[in-house]
Amino acid sequence: MRRWLGSLVVAIALAISAAGQGRMTVEQLITFIRSSIQLRHDDRKVAEYVKKVRLADRLDERVVEELQGMGAGRATVAALRTLSAGTLGLPAPLPPAPKPVIVPIPPPNSIEQKRVMDEVSRNALDYTQSLPNFICLQVTRRYVDNSGLDNYRLMDTIAERLSFFDHKEEYKVVSVNGVPVVGRSHDNLGGATSSGEFGTILREIFSPETKTDFQWERWATLRGRRMHVLGFRVPQATSEYSIYHGPSARKVIAGYHGFIYADRDTRMVMRIRFEADNLPVDFAIQKVELDLNFDFSNISGQPYLLPLKSELRSREGKFLIKNETEFRLYNRFGADTSIQFDVPDELPAEQTTEQPAEQPTEQTVTPPPAATPAN
Repeated sequence: MRRWLGSLVVAIALAISAAGQGRMTVEQLITFIRSSIQLRHDDRKVAEYVKKVRLADRLDERVVEELQGMGAGRATVAALRTLSAGTLGLPAPLPPAPKPVIVPIPPPNSIEQKRVMDEVSRNALDYTQSLPNFICLQVTRRYVDNSGLDNYRLMDTIAERLSFFDHKEEYKVVSVNGVPVVGRSHDNLGGATSSGEFGTILREIFSPETKTDFQWERWATLRGRRMHVLGFRVPQATSEYSIYHGPSARKVIAGYHGFIYADRDTRMVMRIRFEADNLPVDFAIQKVELDLNFDFSNISGQPYLLPLKSELRSREGKFLIKNETEFRLYNRFGADTSIQFDVPDELPAEQTTEQPAEQPTEQTVTPPPAATPAN
């Protein structure tokens, strides 16, 4: 009840503020009535306010009917009709401002597309060679849903010390649900786990032996930077992507397809999204998807492109699994070995959300001079 009254006070205060600066425009009145409808304000109170409004332009009966169709109450509609009748001598409202026009960015020509793919491929294959030895905190939040309706609940939160030394990854479980653990390995965590974010996936996708099919798809924006989005498909015959089902102790090799997001300026891979193809019908897991984001982090004052967050989803019948893994607190191995393993808050969603590449171009229309409102 208190929240409802607060919303009513705010809506009316905004409308009174607009009216206090002069006569209210029809557009301002429409905004107020729509807000009152959405917030389910008392019809009589809204009508009493409308009776006190002085308009600067003409309120057509058609607008009143539209507001009635949106849900304006009987008393409010009656007050609007009375108000409308008193504005017949006023000028018509100005036309609404034109909507921004989205101007598509032209794709690169075929020669540039090939150059982009060649440079992205070269950078991806050289990726792990450019990385120093380091440690970081890997936090995995594992969610499950037994309904198959995306109603996930958090099952556990796992913190691990991840070491990258001589181009190999090593995991040490530090805590589960905030409780320190000793002697528990990454492979014995149970449930769904993932590894290989530090170059293994990149190397397979771009290796010539994999025979990945690439094509330029579109432009996109990610974390404020312009991206080439490349579609790709890895055939099952040349894939090394394995999916393991623990209860049945069965492993399959799957082909997969998805998208690569490559920075327009650096030609570095900033995101990989893919879905496994054609899993065997008798295999317990019917669907697997991976979304892996990279970003620059400093290690001893030097920027390196490193995993930021990955999301692994799988489906077994109606049983759904979602693992959200974040990588934090990168430090150089052997020098900056101290690391605090408190589990940080989750990354904001906008850090891994694609934005449209096109930028709106404003088109302005100069309105005709407004007539002086009649008293």
